[in-house]
Amino acid sequence: MTTRSALLKLAIPLVSSHGFTREALARSVLSLPEPHPDPLPDTAVTALFGQGDNASRTLVNAWLEDARRRVREEVQPSSHMRQVLLARMTMNEPVIEHLPEAFALLASSSSIVPVDPTLILRHVAQVADEACWIVDPTAKELSWYTRRATVSAVYLAAELHQLTSPKTAESFLDYLLENSGTAEKAVQETVLYGEFIFKSWRGILKSSGIL
Repeated sequence: MTTRSALLKLAIPLVSSHGFTREALARSVLSLPEPHPDPLPDTAVTALFGQGDNASRTLVNAWLEDARRRVREEVQPSSHMRQVLLARMTMNEPVIEHLPEAFALLASSSSIVPVDPTLILRHVAQVADEACWIVDPTAKELSWYTRRATVSAVYLAAELHQLTSPKTAESFLDYLLENSGTAEKAVQETVLYGEFIFKSWRGILKSSGIL
């Protein structure tokens, strides 16, 4: 494991207390088997993880990848979709207060488009990929892609709801799953919440000073 990878792994548990910040990355060296006496200087954080907000984005992506890995390890193959998605949403709980800023950082990563949701949608698609594979690793290609579209729509709406109303996230997920038997219906359900989703992201970006 490279120094960069090792420090990212050590920084992930610090997100709950320090957020997706350069400070969390700097303090990662304090958790080494032979801890450094002081956090990394800012120049070292830049050299290892990127300038400015890019370092924070590196940590966001590392955390997202780690959450997907933990779901793979903790959820048994052939589990129900509800179990898989709920397990993934549970991963959000310790850092829920920091996720709006994390997703806002991803949405503002483009130098061309002020607000670009591409990386956020990629995150949702990756969650759907993992979930579909866990639930039915033998699914045929066409049915797998159809189900992935359904799961992506459901998880997007459920995670956005979780950011603004964590206590009702589980029941909201149940509602979406119970009323989204096909990809078409899932998309329709997501459209029904389109205004909510738009307002949620707009509020997240405004609160982070991006809009």
